[in-house]
Amino acid sequence: MTAHSALGQGTAIAAREVKTVLRTRIYALLAVGLFGFLFVLVAGGGGAATGYTPAIVDLLLPLEVIVPVLAIAIGYRSVVADLDRGELAVFTTYDVPAPVYVTAVYLGRSVGMLGMLGLPLVATGAVIAFTASPDTGVFATHSGVDSPVLFGRFVVLTALYGLSMLSLVLLGSVIARSLRTAIALAIGAVLVAVVGGDAAILAGVTDGWIGPSSLSWSFAAVPNSAYRSLVLETVIAIAAPTEGAYGSPAASAIGLVSWIIGPLLAAAAIVAHKRL
Repeated sequence: MTAHSALGQGTAIAAREVKTVLRTRIYALLAVGLFGFLFVLVAGGGGAATGYTPAIVDLLLPLEVIVPVLAIAIGYRSVVADLDRGELAVFTTYDVPAPVYVTAVYLGRSVGMLGMLGLPLVATGAVIAFTASPDTGVFATHSGVDSPVLFGRFVVLTALYGLSMLSLVLLGSVIARSLRTAIALAIGAVLVAVVGGDAAILAGVTDGWIGPSSLSWSFAAVPNSAYRSLVLETVIAIAAPTEGAYGSPAASAIGLVSWIIGPLLAAAAIVAHKRL
């Protein structure tokens, strides 16, 4: 198979996934609901009136929980639905390579994930811009001052976190043999990666087998901890500098990217095995 034909197949599958997302009204409702929830958070927490950085502080912890839920909603049936309808066998007939199929499905679903997550966050940023008090300086653009640039960075990091969670959920969908199993695997995988990862770090620090020198890489190994560290180090600490360090931005970035690539590689290998 030539690279051109593989690209054409991947584009067609990705476009199919985007159309599926656009036709599914529940995703639009989730986006609207998310914006309402974020608006209540920043309004109730005072972030809307005091600036971008206080709003980010209000949003960080809730988004650590909300983003995996959105990933489960948009990704749990992405591959297992094809298996259930027999479409995976059709793709095998047309000799679609497993990596092309998995990547295309992921990219198509990523469009929905980014829209469902990014649009409410951008709308929330606009609300802050129009409602913040004049003395907060929210339109400053240099470092050390509350700025829309910092909020934009927060949106990008949240999107990266969402993509890592979507990759993990897609892997669960590849492993599953039914929709019921798929949602159970998706929830289980997210709980193990997020809750289990934080619990392991806490236990390691408490028992002494995770020391100060390895703490940054321990944060990077857990997706939500890596996301939290990146936001604290590259967003909040810039506007409100502190003496403490929250982790290594480089290690955390590598960790989040690894959580995108690793599950996709595993998913492609499993799809290839299922075709044998």
